Amino acid sequence: MPNYDDFSWLVNIPYFCSQAIFSDETVNYRVPLEPSEEDTVIITLRTGRNLQLQPYLCTETERFPMKKMWSSFVFEFYQVEFPPSDQKERYYFSIEGEGFTLYYTKYGVFESYQREGWFEILRNYHTPQWAKGAVMYQIFPDRFFNGDAKNDILSNEYMYLGKPVKKVENWYENPELEDIRNFYGGDLQGILTKMDYLEGLGIDAIYLNPIFLSPSNHKYDIQDYEHIDPHLGVIEVDEGALVFGSESNHEATRYITRITNETNLEKSDLLFASLVAEAHKRGIKVILDGVFNHCGAFHKWMDREGIYNNKMKGAFQDKNSPFRPYFIWNQQGTAYEGWWGYENHPKLNVEGCLELRNKIMEIGAKWVSPPYCADGWRLDVAADLGSTEEFNHTFWQEFRNTVKKANPNAIILAEHYGDAKPWLFGDQWDSIMNYDAFMEPLTWFLTGVSKHSTDARDDLYNNADVFWGSMIYQMSKLPIQALTTAMNELSNHDHSRFLTRTNRQLGRLEHDGAERASQGVQFSVMREAVLLQMTWLGAPTIYYGDEAGVAGWTDPDNRRPYPWGRENNELIAFHKACILLRKENEALRFGSLKQLFGEYGIIGYGRFTEQNRCVVVLNNSDNKKEIFVPVWQIGVREKGRMKRLILTDAQGYHLESVDYRVEKGHICLPLQPKSGILLKEV
Repeated sequence: MPNYDDFSWLVNIPYFCSQAIFSDETVNYRVPLEPSEEDTVIITLRTGRNLQLQPYLCTETERFPMKKMWSSFVFEFYQVEFPPSDQKERYYFSIEGEGFTLYYTKYGVFESYQREGWFEILRNYHTPQWAKGAVMYQIFPDRFFNGDAKNDILSNEYMYLGKPVKKVENWYENPELEDIRNFYGGDLQGILTKMDYLEGLGIDAIYLNPIFLSPSNHKYDIQDYEHIDPHLGVIEVDEGALVFGSESNHEATRYITRITNETNLEKSDLLFASLVAEAHKRGIKVILDGVFNHCGAFHKWMDREGIYNNKMKGAFQDKNSPFRPYFIWNQQGTAYEGWWGYENHPKLNVEGCLELRNKIMEIGAKWVSPPYCADGWRLDVAADLGSTEEFNHTFWQEFRNTVKKANPNAIILAEHYGDAKPWLFGDQWDSIMNYDAFMEPLTWFLTGVSKHSTDARDDLYNNADVFWGSMIYQMSKLPIQALTTAMNELSNHDHSRFLTRTNRQLGRLEHDGAERASQGVQFSVMREAVLLQMTWLGAPTIYYGDEAGVAGWTDPDNRRPYPWGRENNELIAFHKACILLRKENEALRFGSLKQLFGEYGIIGYGRFTEQNRCVVVLNNSDNKKEIFVPVWQIGVREKGRMKRLILTDAQGYHLESVDYRVEKGHICLPLQPKSGILLKEV
């Protein structure tokens, strides 16, 4: 803690001058948050008080003096206005004092001019208000809850990738290595049945892995975009033979009836509409998974299995099929292109077939429109669609226009690894699944292993400098519209469960077995991660079962069934408590974020608005620590108090209130090993 008497530490020192400077792109420092080209944009910069400074907002071509508007506590606030414009604006701040000049960007304060990390105004980029800071819940439908046994896949119902499908009789059985054709029976009725549970968690939105007709349990190999899979929906007409030993699905008449009968299809679609309506009654949105880069070889347009021979001619069955142009064929017309060479995932010829492109637009609009009224799309491998990047951008521009016209309040989220900026200008995607600016930095800091549990980096474990450097750099690449709606996940269907990562072991199901994924896990570290997830900027997204203590290596082991009746109830209660605190404190959903502390194993940050100021500190080290947190940097007043809202440590979590006195701008925090704390100014 700085050893300054009275308030002398607040003036005429470089520490105060640099740490007092702050601005960001949230509504707290820029109004409006999502300007149109007709809007005047008011930009605010905070500096230290009584320092005789003159700040300037600088663009690539101009330099605008900022006017001091008000003073508060130890800060002064300056503003400048940007007039209406139809152009993108980039800016940084130059702060001139007596004999020195400082430069401020998204990266922080510097003594020299910086070419990178500038702030940015993207006009006409609007995202749904409901999605900003929303708590989302991802469901892999087959593994959530079986609400209707009549629609269960039957063992030997059909062949998939050379072997018969299997119904898993024991719900609590862990997935096998060849899990792709095994079905546990989770369905839409199961989600409806558990809606009280979901509402009780406090979530704002459900993201569903694919639910359209598909032969696999993950359903990323779509068979029909126009209907919900009856195995997840409703099967009333149910007749025909099962397949026993046959290599062909021509004889799978039970399966063909189940998935082509119009009554089954229509009632399955209507069940989805009922699910959305019930969710909406409870204030919960529903997001669908859109797989438009490729489909499945079973798809009726391709029909490699001959399932639809009596209804239509697929491209594989007939070279004269009207669907032949929907796919990319070799010169001889004997083989089609598969995504990444996978024969079971035919690449859709979206770039070369206008009819197909129009069809996907119809599908995109259909499911966000009445009577279904879904609240948006998560787009699978969205950057892979098409053959050229230029077309990819053109397609997603059209898709956005189509979906937003059908439902202006729909969200469009994309799966993407790497720099997503080219798609995030307000004309394509709203936001992304946030790997680079959330899952990866947090995983490395807390566990020292990769998000797949396949690599270890001891140099990144507990490395606060790398954590903050990675977070600040990666977050700076995202527009504020994308940052506030980004899916901040700890786990999902493509990566190991975060709880498993806490054991700091490397492994995969095929080499190490399922049991080892649960050995040595640290629930204290899991709670640290959840506390940060629920207090960070963006949309915290829970992967079903994470809140109940489900472990697992990367897929297929990460797709274990939800352990109804065997849940970790303490961990569920902890999630509920953190979600409730997020909703009770506007700073945790809409506030600015500022780094306050960083040393080996410890990170601290503030989330703050004018009316609400919170501090979060994690101690992931194995040692007790006592630290001094500079809460003055988020506007907490001298001699004020901060109240503990929640504490998690190796023994569990605690909601008892404890007060901390602010002395010389800091609070003294004793920290237990593997602990986290959330405080609020009172």
